[in-house]
Amino acid sequence: MKLGVWFLVVMLIMEIFLLYFLHENIVDTQIEGELSALQVRGNNHRDVLEESYRSETLQHIALMESKGETDVIITDKNQNIIINSSELDYAEEKILTYDLKNVRRNGKVIEKRWRDEKYISTVTPYSINENQKGYVYMFKSTEQVQKFISNLNHHFIIAAVLSGVFLLLTILFLTKVLTTPLIRMKKATEKLSKGDFSVHLPKMGKDELGELSQSITILANDLKHLKEERKEFLANISHELRTPLTYIKGYADVAKRKNISEEDREQYLGIIYEESEKLSDMIKDLFDLAKIDKNMFVINKVNVQLRSYLYALYEKVLPAFKEKGIELELNCRENISVMIDPMRFEQVLLNLLNNALKYSESHTKTSISVRKEKRKVRIEIKDEGSGIPKEDVPFIFERFYRVEKSRSRDSGGTGLGLSIVKELIEAHEGNIEVTSEPGKGSIFTITIGEMTE
Repeated sequence: MKLGVWFLVVMLIMEIFLLYFLHENIVDTQIEGELSALQVRGNNHRDVLEESYRSETLQHIALMESKGETDVIITDKNQNIIINSSELDYAEEKILTYDLKNVRRNGKVIEKRWRDEKYISTVTPYSINENQKGYVYMFKSTEQVQKFISNLNHHFIIAAVLSGVFLLLTILFLTKVLTTPLIRMKKATEKLSKGDFSVHLPKMGKDELGELSQSITILANDLKHLKEERKEFLANISHELRTPLTYIKGYADVAKRKNISEEDREQYLGIIYEESEKLSDMIKDLFDLAKIDKNMFVINKVNVQLRSYLYALYEKVLPAFKEKGIELELNCRENISVMIDPMRFEQVLLNLLNNALKYSESHTKTSISVRKEKRKVRIEIKDEGSGIPKEDVPFIFERFYRVEKSRSRDSGGTGLGLSIVKELIEAHEGNIEVTSEPGKGSIFTITIGEMTE
């Protein structure tokens, strides 16, 4: 309603201003036309008098004007009346007393106050034998002008009322068109604020309202996904922490028994140690993610020669790949300089290589390839492992997300590694993408900026 009232007030002010401006211009134009016609008529009489100044001519002019809507008075140069077309009244006698200085040959308007006076009037001097003989006064009653203005006002009032009604209907329609979707979106945001994310807004085109509706829908979906992700995150944490703790507690109880052999005790202690290592790694990953979320994760970038850096990493992981019978290949022909945090970037690459090692079989190949594209550097880690199903690819960088849902102890890590990888790459102002096909392997592509001179 406020929106509609504001629209209505603004448009009414504009309409009143425009109608007033148009009305005044029409009135002024009409008055100017009447005065101009009156002056032309007086000039015509002057021409006739100058061509044939006789008593019959004077009588003819007076008789002609007595039958029309105008009056004529012809005077001598001292403004004494020679002849007039009708009986004079006080208003005409008053005009005859006006000072006629600086009256040119084409005449002059001497009275144009149509609102206050009874007549509008012009005067034209006439000459005989190049000597001024007198003046031709022309009069027109303002009653006729005021009647025309009254009719004009009547038409303007009707036009104003009709346009006002049309404007009101238009404003009501536009207000409904504008406010209906706004009210829907208001109700949708109220549902969001109460934790109800089942918001469905219709498509509203490609204008600002449509974009706002789409943004609210996207926000609702994101919040819904975030809520579900938070629930899943808490469930995953409790599960992932409970599993190693259960193993540790269970094998610790068994290892404390006095009737078991030292060999069995050593085996149980080994399992306890292995599970405690997993628990420690998980807690470390959670602390890293917490630091990243709070922007407390420090990235110390330095200029690194990428070929020597990758070769050192290649030498570090090569024994593990050889032991499993997987060929590891490094392709970095150019010595490219990049600004990275060596320790954090090594964490990224080790995580990706460990995944390739974990999910690849013997007699397959994993490769590390580097290439330049304009001012960007692309690092690809390609394996020939089990691959990732298409429906899982969009979610693999989410926390605790696993392609294998069994959560068995031998199925992999905690599901935090790729989340940390993504966060670290973005902290380096880069991005990471993955393409994969089940049974044929995966390609992880890291894109970062090249070191500038």
